Amino acid sequence: MNTFVKKFPENFLWGGATAANQLEGGYNEAGKGLSTSDMLTAGTHTTRRRVTLEQEVGSNYPSHEAIDYYHRYAEDIALFGEMGFKVFRMSIAWSRIFPNGDDTEPNEEGLQFYDRVFAELKKHNIEPLVTISHYEAPFALAKTYNGWTNRQLVDFYVRYCETLFNRYKDTVKYWLTFNEINILTMPFGSFLAGAIPPEQSEELGAGPDDEQKRYQALHHQFIASAKAVKLGHEINPDFQIGCMIAYLCSYPLTANPDDVLLAQQKDNLTNFLCSDVQVRGAYPGFAKRYFAEQGLNIVMEAGDEQILRDGRVDFYTCSYYSSTCVSADPEQEQIGGNLSMGLKNPYLKASEWEWQIDPQGLRWSMNNIYNRYGIPIMVVENGLGAVDTVEADGSIHDAYRIDYLKQHIEAMKEAIADGVELVGYTPWGCIDLVSAGTGEMKKRYGFIHVDKDNDGNGTLNRSRKDSFHWYKQVIASNGEQLDPATVEALKA
Repeated sequence: MNTFVKKFPENFLWGGATAANQLEGGYNEAGKGLSTSDMLTAGTHTTRRRVTLEQEVGSNYPSHEAIDYYHRYAEDIALFGEMGFKVFRMSIAWSRIFPNGDDTEPNEEGLQFYDRVFAELKKHNIEPLVTISHYEAPFALAKTYNGWTNRQLVDFYVRYCETLFNRYKDTVKYWLTFNEINILTMPFGSFLAGAIPPEQSEELGAGPDDEQKRYQALHHQFIASAKAVKLGHEINPDFQIGCMIAYLCSYPLTANPDDVLLAQQKDNLTNFLCSDVQVRGAYPGFAKRYFAEQGLNIVMEAGDEQILRDGRVDFYTCSYYSSTCVSADPEQEQIGGNLSMGLKNPYLKASEWEWQIDPQGLRWSMNNIYNRYGIPIMVVENGLGAVDTVEADGSIHDAYRIDYLKQHIEAMKEAIADGVELVGYTPWGCIDLVSAGTGEMKKRYGFIHVDKDNDGNGTLNRSRKDSFHWYKQVIASNGEQLDPATVEALKA
């Protein structure tokens, strides 16, 4: 008799997720070069961040200090250990290792910093999950080579990977090649992915779009990722190397067949094009049709198809925050979301930043992905960005965050019961950090509060929110104890 299990596996990897450019700071210390993220000014929910070719006196560049993890990593990792993290998703700042990107030798001081970070994680029995490139590249590569539009970046990236793989072959098991690589299928994602530098100071995402350059840059990242996977497996066959997709769940707004087909096409182009290449090792047919119809000519070198086949990833990871709807009707009301806008779903509530809250969409997405690929999945970003209120006694009662995460953890449990091989969960911004989209601090995701405001003021002191104690309970019970009513007792 067939049975199903509605619980998380015993070895499930609970943890949290961050990115170097959003928490490290120390942007010019110990030989680190400027990254593309270091050239992004602060913005707000209604004001775009700006890209500057030179650092402007008087402008606020949030990544320069971020939350000063560069100097406080031991304190932060101890807090992760207190919560019981099994895994910590982090990224390495490329320009900390190769300041200009095309350097022939790595910066030893940068490598030593991550030596110390990994040693601290080991002390607390936390497995590192390392993103090799997360929304930053050495700014010199953007200025000198026009970013990922230039195939030379493949060699620079592979040299960077070889350095990391050899240095940490006995320290790191889990790697991700590019964060949310599918951002390059979207017009506004080019600079965040280090793909196309601006010709002048401009609002992030407001400049002209060159689809040909975006998809050519994406092809170069596919080749770089595939070469890295092959190289990593040669250096240490035990490495597990994955892809990372910003999974954008989109429903047809109505039963109109035009809406249904449009939703499928969006799922294909924004979600599955990239993962088909990285998981299956080849461009799918719908991508080839799209390129032909849009007049896009993806320049490939001899052997590229074999490189993609040889560099297929071991597991699939994604971010999931919300869902939107699509419709062939251009008059429908739009609403915000991770990396993109979509249509408002009348059945859902939204966050302060207009991201629709849809835990059922996570279950749907997990099934959609696993039914296509049949390889292990991790949800490596998920969370609620919100304004937190610090009470007079220093406490932060973030019941709204607990409720959001509880519902999504329950949805993951349902997906596991559906047969999905879900192996890990790392909620985004487990400690408050700089928002990638807006550069704000007030849009907080963390279990740990950081005393810093949008203007850079604050002590940077860390404190535990209610969600800290709740998530500690979740991990200790392997996802069985989700009741938020026990938080006060846990804090005592």
